[in-house]
Amino acid sequence: DSYKELESAIDYFNDKLDELRNFILPGGSKGSALLHVARTICRRAERRVVALQNEVNSVKNIVIFLNRLSDLLFVLSRFENKCAGLPDIKWEK
Repeated sequence: DSYKELESAIDYFNDKLDELRNFILPGGSKGSALLHVARTICRRAERRVVALQNEVNSVKNIVIFLNRLSDLLFVLSRFENKCAGLPDIKWEK
């Protein structure tokens, strides 16, 4: 399962970050912002594939892969900001 490789990458980069205790907003460095855009596109694809599940039975692994990929892009965006010396932008009510 290729999504297990994504899970390993998520764990690897997440271990290098502070624990996430708040919702965060996209932004920070240009690289981080671009990773958030990629994540948004990935989530959109995931929603479209989920909508296909009723018509096509073989998409379950695709949904899992896209979900894990979007999570990796999120972690990488946080890691990119950390490397750039920028903090996460916390969402405030």
